[in-house]
Amino acid sequence: MNNLQGLQKTIISIKSQTFSNFEVWILDGESTKETQEYLVNLEAPFFYQSKKDKGIYDAMNKGITLSNGEWLYFLGAGDEFFNESVLENCFINRTLEDVNLIAGNIVYEGNTTPFIYSKNKTTKNPSWSNAMWLRNGLHHQGTFYKKTLFLNTKYPLKYKTLSDYWLNLILYKQNEKCLIIETTIAKCNSDGVSKSGNWNLYKEEVNLKTDLTSLLLKPIFYIVAFTKFLSRKIVND
Repeated sequence: MNNLQGLQKTIISIKSQTFSNFEVWILDGESTKETQEYLVNLEAPFFYQSKKDKGIYDAMNKGITLSNGEWLYFLGAGDEFFNESVLENCFINRTLEDVNLIAGNIVYEGNTTPFIYSKNKTTKNPSWSNAMWLRNGLHHQGTFYKKTLFLNTKYPLKYKTLSDYWLNLILYKQNEKCLIIETTIAKCNSDGVSKSGNWNLYKEEVNLKTDLTSLLLKPIFYIVAFTKFLSRKIVND
């Protein structure tokens, strides 16, 4: 993590929450001295671990292991909650019996077009349906996960960019109950690796879907991915 300004922005948005029954683990992959000096001065409920990792999903897996809460949520440095009442809106006065995921909207900020079908749409609305096989219906900065979901499953490191999509498909296949709420949860940067739109990203999508189904379906997944890739290029150009 070498984005101190983004990290500070994220932490400020967490501190502003009206709901405060949480802990925060910051996984720092041996960043700059300036960032580590900032981290060492944070007080509870903020904790950090500074250790070399194998990428974002390795760091997220370590955060899962370290966490003590009932629900897990992941924010990247520079991302922030949409407003100060997000956590209160998500968890206060809600019936969450048998619910294992809570998903809301996220808003993209940045220079990259985040959707293949519109240059102007910046809000991603969640969906939990068979359309998951066409595109990831949940954004991980817009989703809360019950920690028990990770007892036997972690983010696989073989998928460098779309491991969160793999997890969501696994959970959908398991018929996990996802509560869709009319709340905008986070503001996220659209300039990240997973929004780059390069062909390697779509190849990874083909591979993870094939791994979760059958080699016989790979040609179909390839056609879908290539169509999305071309559509995105047309929109962006």
